Amino acid sequence: MFLKRILHYLDPRTLFGRSDPNSSLRFMHGVNRISFFLFLFCVVVMVVRACSKP
Repeated sequence: MFLKRILHYLDPRTLFGRSDPNSSLRFMHGVNRISFFLFLFCVVVMVVRACSKP
């Protein structure tokens, strides 16, 4: 159930949805999603660099 909620939160189809009328809260959730995607990208880059070292 927890994983399902996280996957729904990170789903690109719900990224630009109008679920909340409060624009400040929608903006905050958007920034949180961007930072989470950037974190995941950096983790992947670090893993690839660590695996490619001789």
